[in-house]
Amino acid sequence: MSRFLSFLLICALVYTILLPFAASGAAYPPPYGLDSTEEDLVPVRREVYGGGRIIDISHRYHPDMPSWGSDDGIGQFLWLPNSMKNGSLANNSEMKLPTHTGTHVDAPGHVFDHYFDAGFDIDTLDLEVLNGPALLVDVPRDKNITAQVMKSLNIPKGVRRVLFRTLNTDRRLMYKKEFDTSYVGFMKDGAQWLVDNTDIKLVGIDYLSVAAFDDLIPSHLVFLEGRETILVEGLKLDDVQPGIYSVHCLPLRLLGAEGSPIRCILIK
Repeated sequence: MSRFLSFLLICALVYTILLPFAASGAAYPPPYGLDSTEEDLVPVRREVYGGGRIIDISHRYHPDMPSWGSDDGIGQFLWLPNSMKNGSLANNSEMKLPTHTGTHVDAPGHVFDHYFDAGFDIDTLDLEVLNGPALLVDVPRDKNITAQVMKSLNIPKGVRRVLFRTLNTDRRLMYKKEFDTSYVGFMKDGAQWLVDNTDIKLVGIDYLSVAAFDDLIPSHLVFLEGRETILVEGLKLDDVQPGIYSVHCLPLRLLGAEGSPIRCILIK
């Protein structure tokens, strides 16, 4: 057999062996992180750290998490174009997803076009507002957050950050793939009462929008018009006791973006 023919046979054999890996290299081969052949290489995914001192209140990103207006979740958002299985020197992923996905934060340009054009983006948000003492409260489960509900919560003056846990957490809406328009959120009068009668500058809630679906834009306009209130949406508030914590939320510094995924934690 000639050297040339031997070379072709070797190339064909190598191609046959590597082809399955090449096909799977376009995205993470399912189930990523769960197919280790070594018993001691099992990743531990936690919500609570330091014996309960630190609580992660941001949701884990995965293809079946809910996305605004979608029945099919966010779908594939993470790819592995450079894979060590395909001969790359290192694994390098790419991702693509809406900036208002999962646990995220809104900037004033989200609903005010002149603020968007002026540059009031995520990079302009006040980190002093996004980090500091916060109050976690349970909202009455039978209604949206109206002015009457806000009054009934009796939130003291001086409280600047409040996380509102609602029926959304009980219904586990952030764990359902289908977007649900019946989620609980602020009505316009509730948003106006908060702005006019409290010192709250950070409003956090447990679904994809702080505003109820029926008052979606009006409530956002009330909150964001003054550029002092920051909205944190899609929080994970399961199994967290009501009370006072130190909250720490850090968005990505996305120049020109009106929203950003955010990692939020509570510290006792």
